[in-house]
Amino acid sequence: MARVLADPEASYSLTDLIAWSGTSMPTVTREIRRAEQAGIVTTTKLGPVRLVRARVDHPLHDAVRHIVLATYGVPTVVADEFGDVVGADAVLLFGSWAARYLGEDGRAPNDIDVLVIGNADRDQADDAAERAERRIGMPVNATVRSRSQWESAAESFIEEVKSRPLLVVLSSDDEQLAAELAELTAERGVRR
Repeated sequence: MARVLADPEASYSLTDLIAWSGTSMPTVTREIRRAEQAGIVTTTKLGPVRLVRARVDHPLHDAVRHIVLATYGVPTVVADEFGDVVGADAVLLFGSWAARYLGEDGRAPNDIDVLVIGNADRDQADDAAERAERRIGMPVNATVRSRSQWESAAESFIEEVKSRPLLVVLSSDDEQLAAELAELTAERGVRR
C-alpha cells in the first residue's frame, strides 16, 4: 500500500509490488483485494497484467495516504525524492523514525532524519527533503556528509549514526560502501 499510495498517479503491476515488498504473490494479492474491497485502490486488467492504482476520489484517500506514508512509506518517498541528488553515494534513514520502523520501542517520532553520504549538492538535498516532507506530511531533515567524514567517523554525529538503527534507502555501486552499510545494518539485526 505504501508503494501505491506514495505516487497516486502511477499504476503498479502485482509483479512490481511483489518485487518492491519482497513478499509473495498470495500476500500481495490478498492485501490488494482487501484494499480494493475497502475502496482505497482500483485494479484493471491489461492483457495478462493486473494493474493497481490508488483511488484518489475515495473520501478517505488523503487520511489513509497520510497514515500509510508516515508509518510505512517513508523509505519509498525518500528514495524517490533523493534519487536524483547529484553526488549522493548513499542515502540513509536514521534517528527515531528509523528506530521505530525497525522495531525499537520508544516515543512516536516527530520528524524523519535523512543522511546523504557523498559529495552531494546541499541545495538539491534540501529540495529533496522539502518535497519528501510535502508528500509524507512530517518534517524531513537532510544532513550531508562527505565520504571522508563518514569513513573517518571523527565527529560524534557519525559515531552516533553508526551506533544506532539505520535503514539504507539508496546506495551507489561502490562495493566498499555497500559492504560497510550491509555490515552496520546486520550488526543491529535490522531490515535493509
